[in-house]
Amino acid sequence: MTLEIKNVSKQFDSFVALDDINLLVGEHEFVCLLGPSGCGKTTLLRIIAGLLDMGGGQLVFNGRDLSAVPARERGFGIVFQSYSLFPNMTVAQNVGYGLRIRGDAKGTVDKRVAELLELVKMPHLASRFPWQLSGGQQQRVALARALAVDPRLILLDEPLSALDARVRNEMRVEIHDVQRRLKIPTIMVTHDQEEALMLADKIVCMNEGRIEQVGTPQDLYLRPATRFVADFVGVSNLLGTAWVRRNAPGLLAGRPDGPDGDFELCVRPENITLQAAAGAPGHLNSVTFLGNLSRFRVDWDGQRFIVECHAQVRLESGAALSLRIDPDRCNWVHT
Repeated sequence: MTLEIKNVSKQFDSFVALDDINLLVGEHEFVCLLGPSGCGKTTLLRIIAGLLDMGGGQLVFNGRDLSAVPARERGFGIVFQSYSLFPNMTVAQNVGYGLRIRGDAKGTVDKRVAELLELVKMPHLASRFPWQLSGGQQQRVALARALAVDPRLILLDEPLSALDARVRNEMRVEIHDVQRRLKIPTIMVTHDQEEALMLADKIVCMNEGRIEQVGTPQDLYLRPATRFVADFVGVSNLLGTAWVRRNAPGLLAGRPDGPDGDFELCVRPENITLQAAAGAPGHLNSVTFLGNLSRFRVDWDGQRFIVECHAQVRLESGAALSLRIDPDRCNWVHT
Protein backbone atom coordinates (compact mmCIF):
# COMPACT_ATOMS: atom_id res chain seq x y z
CA MET A 1 0.00 0.00 0.00
CA THR A 2 1.35 3.40 -0.96
CA LEU A 3 0.32 6.99 -0.27
CA GLU A 4 0.81 9.59 -3.01
CA ILE A 5 0.72 13.25 -2.03
CA LYS A 6 0.31 15.36 -5.16
CA ASN A 7 0.65 19.16 -5.25
CA VAL A 8 -0.94 19.57 -1.82
CA SER A 9 -1.26 23.14 -0.56
CA LYS A 10 -2.86 24.82 2.43
CA GLN A 11 -3.33 28.45 3.36
CA PHE A 12 -4.67 30.05 6.55
CA ASP A 13 -5.81 33.54 5.55
CA SER A 14 -2.63 35.07 4.08
CA PHE A 15 -0.28 32.51 5.67
CA VAL A 16 0.92 29.74 3.35
CA ALA A 17 1.24 26.63 5.54
CA LEU A 18 1.96 24.18 2.70
CA ASP A 19 3.28 25.11 -0.73
CA ASP A 20 2.90 22.46 -3.46
CA ILE A 21 3.89 19.34 -1.49
CA ASN A 22 4.70 16.19 -3.50
CA LEU A 23 5.69 12.98 -1.73
CA LEU A 24 5.44 9.20 -2.08
CA VAL A 25 5.19 6.98 1.01
CA GLY A 26 6.06 3.43 0.01
CA GLU A 27 4.80 0.12 1.29
CA HIS A 28 6.16 -0.77 4.77
CA GLU A 29 8.09 2.54 4.82
CA PHE A 30 8.75 4.61 7.96
CA VAL A 31 8.73 8.28 6.95
CA CYS A 32 9.64 11.17 9.26
CA LEU A 33 8.42 14.69 8.56
CA LEU A 34 11.27 16.70 10.09
CA GLY A 35 11.52 20.42 10.58
CA PRO A 36 11.23 23.34 13.01
CA SER A 37 7.98 24.53 14.56
CA GLY A 38 5.72 26.18 12.01
CA CYS A 39 7.24 24.48 8.96
CA GLY A 40 3.96 22.72 8.02
CA LYS A 41 4.67 19.14 9.08
CA THR A 42 1.72 18.79 11.49
CA THR A 43 -0.60 20.52 9.01
CA LEU A 44 0.40 17.93 6.40
CA LEU A 45 -0.17 15.06 8.85
CA ARG A 46 -3.64 16.36 9.75
CA ILE A 47 -4.54 16.65 6.08
CA ILE A 48 -3.45 13.04 5.51
CA ALA A 49 -5.53 11.96 8.53
CA GLY A 50 -8.59 13.77 7.17
CA LEU A 51 -8.76 16.13 10.15
CA LEU A 52 -8.05 19.19 8.00
CA ASP A 53 -9.16 20.11 4.50
CA MET A 54 -6.44 20.81 1.95
CA GLY A 55 -6.52 23.96 -0.12
CA GLY A 56 -5.48 22.16 -3.27
CA GLY A 57 -3.90 18.97 -4.55
CA GLN A 58 -4.69 15.30 -4.19
CA LEU A 59 -4.14 12.38 -1.80
CA VAL A 60 -4.18 8.89 -3.28
CA PHE A 61 -3.90 5.84 -1.00
CA ASN A 62 -3.50 2.45 -2.64
CA GLY A 63 -5.01 3.88 -5.84
CA ARG A 64 -8.01 5.49 -4.10
CA ASP A 65 -8.55 9.25 -4.08
CA LEU A 66 -9.08 10.32 -0.45
CA SER A 67 -10.43 13.80 -1.22
CA ALA A 68 -14.02 12.92 -0.30
CA VAL A 69 -13.23 10.18 2.26
CA PRO A 70 -13.89 11.27 5.89
CA ALA A 71 -11.29 10.59 8.56
CA ARG A 72 -13.24 7.73 10.19
CA GLU A 73 -13.37 5.83 6.89
CA ARG A 74 -9.71 6.13 5.93
CA GLY A 75 -8.63 3.28 8.18
CA PHE A 76 -5.62 5.13 9.58
CA GLY A 77 -4.33 4.82 13.15
CA ILE A 78 -3.37 8.10 14.83
CA VAL A 79 -1.25 8.71 17.94
CA PHE A 80 -1.16 12.28 19.22
CA GLN A 81 1.40 14.02 21.41
CA SER A 82 -1.15 14.24 24.24
CA TYR A 83 -1.99 10.47 24.07
CA SER A 84 -5.76 11.28 24.50
CA LEU A 85 -6.49 8.19 26.59
CA PHE A 86 -9.89 7.86 28.23
CA PRO A 87 -9.24 8.48 31.96
CA ASN A 88 -12.26 6.46 33.14
CA MET A 89 -11.20 3.32 31.20
CA THR A 90 -8.56 0.76 32.08
CA VAL A 91 -5.59 0.05 29.84
CA ALA A 92 -7.39 -2.93 28.32
CA GLN A 93 -10.58 -0.94 27.77
CA ASN A 94 -8.64 1.89 26.10
CA VAL A 95 -6.89 -0.51 23.74
CA GLY A 96 -10.12 -2.28 22.82
CA TYR A 97 -12.24 0.86 22.41
CA GLY A 98 -12.10 1.02 18.61
CA LEU A 99 -12.91 -2.69 18.31
CA ARG A 100 -15.97 -2.34 20.55
CA ILE A 101 -17.20 0.68 18.59
CA ARG A 102 -16.77 -1.36 15.42
CA GLY A 103 -19.01 -4.03 16.91
CA ASP A 104 -16.51 -6.88 17.26
CA ALA A 105 -17.49 -9.76 19.51
CA LYS A 106 -16.22 -9.66 23.10
CA GLY A 107 -14.05 -12.74 22.61
CA THR A 108 -12.44 -11.22 19.53
CA VAL A 109 -11.82 -7.94 21.35
CA ASP A 110 -10.30 -9.65 24.39
CA LYS A 111 -7.99 -11.76 22.24
CA ARG A 112 -6.81 -8.79 20.18
CA VAL A 113 -6.25 -6.65 23.29
CA ALA A 114 -4.15 -9.39 24.89
CA GLU A 115 -2.03 -9.70 21.72
CA LEU A 116 -1.39 -5.97 21.59
CA LEU A 117 -0.53 -5.64 25.27
CA GLU A 118 2.03 -8.39 24.74
CA LEU A 119 3.36 -6.50 21.72
CA VAL A 120 3.90 -3.29 23.73
CA LYS A 121 5.12 -5.24 26.79
CA MET A 122 2.26 -4.26 29.12
CA PRO A 123 0.12 -7.37 29.77
CA HIS A 124 0.60 -6.99 33.53
CA LEU A 125 -0.91 -3.47 33.50
CA ALA A 126 -4.18 -4.28 31.72
CA SER A 127 -6.38 -3.35 34.69
CA ARG A 128 -4.70 -0.05 35.54
CA PHE A 129 -6.07 3.38 34.67
CA PRO A 130 -4.10 6.02 32.67
CA TRP A 131 -3.45 8.14 35.77
CA GLN A 132 -1.63 5.16 37.31
CA LEU A 133 0.85 4.95 34.41
CA SER A 134 4.08 6.76 33.55
CA GLY A 135 4.30 8.89 30.41
CA GLY A 136 6.09 6.14 28.52
CA GLN A 137 3.48 3.58 29.55
CA GLN A 138 0.66 5.87 28.45
CA GLN A 139 2.35 6.26 25.08
CA ARG A 140 2.52 2.47 24.71
CA VAL A 141 -1.21 2.25 25.40
CA ALA A 142 -1.93 4.95 22.81
CA LEU A 143 0.14 3.05 20.25
CA ALA A 144 -1.60 -0.24 21.03
CA ARG A 145 -5.02 1.45 20.69
CA ALA A 146 -4.04 2.83 17.28
CA LEU A 147 -2.91 -0.64 16.17
CA ALA A 148 -6.00 -2.43 17.46
CA VAL A 149 -8.17 -1.73 14.41
CA ASP A 150 -5.51 -3.04 11.98
CA PRO A 151 -4.74 0.36 10.43
CA ARG A 152 -3.54 0.59 6.85
CA LEU A 153 -1.33 3.57 7.79
CA ILE A 154 -0.03 4.84 11.14
CA LEU A 155 0.24 8.58 11.79
CA LEU A 156 2.34 9.77 14.75
CA ASP A 157 2.22 13.45 15.75
CA GLU A 158 5.35 14.13 17.86
CA PRO A 159 4.39 11.26 20.18
CA LEU A 160 7.61 11.34 22.22
CA SER A 161 8.17 15.06 22.78
CA ALA A 162 6.60 15.11 26.27
CA LEU A 163 8.81 12.31 27.60
CA ASP A 164 12.14 12.68 29.39
CA ALA A 165 15.30 11.81 27.47
CA ARG A 166 15.78 8.28 28.78
CA VAL A 167 12.15 7.21 28.27
CA ARG A 168 12.13 8.88 24.86
CA ASN A 169 15.11 6.77 23.78
CA GLU A 170 13.42 3.60 25.02
CA MET A 171 10.20 4.45 23.18
CA ARG A 172 12.09 5.09 19.94
CA VAL A 173 13.35 1.51 20.11
CA GLU A 174 9.84 0.23 20.90
CA ILE A 175 8.20 2.10 18.01
CA HIS A 176 10.94 1.06 15.59
CA ASP A 177 10.59 -2.60 16.63
CA VAL A 178 6.77 -2.62 16.41
CA GLN A 179 6.72 -0.93 13.01
CA ARG A 180 9.31 -3.30 11.58
CA ARG A 181 7.46 -6.37 12.84
CA LEU A 182 4.01 -5.28 11.65
CA LYS A 183 5.28 -3.69 8.40
CA ILE A 184 2.62 -0.97 8.47
CA PRO A 185 3.55 2.20 6.54
CA THR A 186 4.11 4.95 9.10
CA ILE A 187 4.42 8.75 8.98
CA MET A 188 5.82 10.49 12.04
CA VAL A 189 6.09 14.21 12.73
CA THR A 190 9.16 15.28 14.70
CA HIS A 191 11.43 18.27 15.21
CA ASP A 192 14.12 16.01 16.73
CA GLN A 193 16.76 15.21 14.11
CA GLU A 194 18.26 12.38 16.20
CA GLU A 195 14.82 10.77 16.33
CA ALA A 196 14.43 11.02 12.56
CA LEU A 197 17.90 9.66 11.87
CA MET A 198 17.25 6.67 14.12
CA LEU A 199 13.74 5.73 13.02
CA ALA A 200 13.21 6.71 9.41
CA ASP A 201 13.65 4.87 6.15
CA LYS A 202 12.96 8.23 4.52
CA ILE A 203 13.27 11.72 5.98
CA VAL A 204 11.26 14.64 4.57
CA CYS A 205 13.00 17.81 5.73
CA MET A 206 10.54 20.74 5.64
CA ASN A 207 10.97 24.49 5.98
CA GLU A 208 8.40 27.28 5.66
CA GLY A 209 5.77 25.03 4.09
CA ARG A 210 8.07 23.50 1.51
CA ILE A 211 10.09 20.32 1.20
CA GLU A 212 13.82 21.09 1.27
CA GLN A 213 15.03 17.53 0.69
CA VAL A 214 13.76 13.94 0.73
CA GLY A 215 16.09 11.01 1.25
CA THR A 216 17.47 8.36 3.57
CA PRO A 217 19.04 9.46 6.86
CA GLN A 218 22.44 8.87 5.24
CA ASP A 219 21.50 11.10 2.30
CA LEU A 220 20.48 14.04 4.45
CA TYR A 221 23.45 13.77 6.81
CA LEU A 222 26.22 12.99 4.34
CA ARG A 223 24.83 14.75 1.25
CA PRO A 224 22.61 17.67 2.31
CA ALA A 225 21.29 19.56 -0.70
CA THR A 226 20.73 22.97 0.90
CA ARG A 227 22.17 25.16 3.62
CA PHE A 228 19.00 24.66 5.69
CA VAL A 229 19.27 20.86 5.64
CA ALA A 230 23.00 20.95 6.45
CA ASP A 231 22.32 23.25 9.40
CA PHE A 232 19.20 21.49 10.70
CA VAL A 233 20.22 17.83 10.36
CA GLY A 234 23.25 17.41 12.59
CA VAL A 235 26.01 19.94 13.28
CA SER A 236 27.79 21.53 10.32
CA ASN A 237 30.59 23.90 9.49
CA LEU A 238 29.41 25.99 6.52
CA LEU A 239 32.21 27.72 4.60
CA GLY A 240 31.70 30.34 1.91
CA THR A 241 33.60 29.90 -1.34
CA ALA A 242 35.50 33.17 -0.77
CA TRP A 243 36.82 31.92 2.58
CA VAL A 244 37.74 28.53 1.09
CA ARG A 245 39.53 30.13 -1.86
CA ARG A 246 41.55 32.33 0.48
CA ASN A 247 42.42 29.79 3.18
CA ALA A 248 41.96 26.26 1.78
CA PRO A 249 41.92 26.37 -2.02
CA GLY A 250 42.53 22.63 -2.25
CA LEU A 251 38.91 22.08 -1.14
CA LEU A 252 37.54 23.84 -4.23
CA ALA A 253 38.07 20.80 -6.47
CA GLY A 254 34.79 19.54 -7.81
CA ARG A 255 32.74 22.62 -6.87
CA PRO A 256 29.54 22.70 -8.95
CA ASP A 257 29.34 25.30 -11.69
CA GLY A 258 27.65 28.52 -10.70
CA PRO A 259 28.29 31.89 -9.02
CA ASP A 260 30.41 31.75 -5.88
CA GLY A 261 27.58 33.03 -3.70
CA ASP A 262 25.26 30.15 -4.63
CA PHE A 263 27.20 27.49 -2.72
CA GLU A 264 28.75 26.82 0.66
CA LEU A 265 30.97 23.94 1.71
CA CYS A 266 29.44 21.69 4.40
CA VAL A 267 31.99 20.01 6.66
CA ARG A 268 30.81 17.79 9.51
CA PRO A 269 32.69 18.21 12.85
CA GLU A 270 33.96 14.61 12.86
CA ASN A 271 35.61 15.11 9.46
CA ILE A 272 38.14 17.66 10.71
CA THR A 273 41.46 16.67 12.25
CA LEU A 274 43.10 18.95 14.84
CA GLN A 275 46.78 19.24 15.66
CA ALA A 276 48.58 21.67 17.93
CA ALA A 277 51.26 23.53 16.00
CA ALA A 278 53.11 26.74 16.86
CA GLY A 279 52.21 29.52 14.42
CA ALA A 280 49.23 27.60 12.96
CA PRO A 281 46.31 29.77 11.75
CA GLY A 282 43.66 28.31 14.06
CA HIS A 283 43.21 29.09 17.75
CA LEU A 284 41.20 27.09 20.29
CA ASN A 285 38.29 29.13 21.66
CA SER A 286 36.60 26.61 23.98
CA VAL A 287 36.06 22.93 24.72
CA THR A 288 32.83 21.16 25.71
CA PHE A 289 33.04 17.70 27.26
CA LEU A 290 30.29 15.40 25.95
CA GLY A 291 31.19 12.06 27.50
CA ASN A 292 32.76 9.87 24.84
CA LEU A 293 33.82 12.89 22.77
CA SER A 294 34.76 16.53 23.16
CA ARG A 295 33.53 19.43 21.03
CA PHE A 296 36.19 22.02 20.18
CA ARG A 297 35.43 25.52 18.93
CA VAL A 298 38.29 26.84 16.84
CA ASP A 299 38.65 30.31 15.29
CA TRP A 300 40.46 30.70 11.98
CA ASP A 301 40.46 33.96 10.02
CA GLY A 302 36.99 35.04 11.13
CA GLN A 303 35.51 31.56 10.70
CA ARG A 304 34.32 29.53 13.72
CA PHE A 305 34.84 25.78 13.36
CA ILE A 306 33.21 23.07 15.44
CA VAL A 307 35.35 19.96 15.66
CA GLU A 308 34.48 16.71 17.46
CA CYS A 309 37.20 14.35 18.67
CA HIS A 310 37.57 11.58 21.22
CA ALA A 311 37.41 12.92 24.76
CA GLN A 312 40.98 11.80 25.41
CA VAL A 313 42.29 14.68 23.27
CA ARG A 314 43.64 17.38 25.59
CA LEU A 315 44.23 20.94 24.35
CA GLU A 316 44.62 24.22 26.22
CA SER A 317 42.40 27.22 25.50
CA GLY A 318 44.12 29.63 23.10
CA ALA A 319 46.38 26.92 21.65
CA ALA A 320 47.49 27.41 18.03
CA LEU A 321 46.01 24.67 15.87
CA SER A 322 46.19 23.39 12.35
CA LEU A 323 43.03 21.92 10.82
CA ARG A 324 43.00 19.26 8.16
CA ILE A 325 39.80 18.74 6.16
CA ASP A 326 39.37 15.75 3.87
CA PRO A 327 37.95 17.11 0.57
CA ASP A 328 36.33 13.74 -0.16
CA ARG A 329 34.19 14.08 2.96
CA CYS A 330 32.85 17.57 2.23
CA ASN A 331 29.63 18.47 0.45
CA TRP A 332 28.64 21.58 -1.52
CA VAL A 333 25.18 22.91 -0.63
CA HIS A 334 22.92 25.54 -2.18
CA THR A 335 22.55 28.65 -0.03
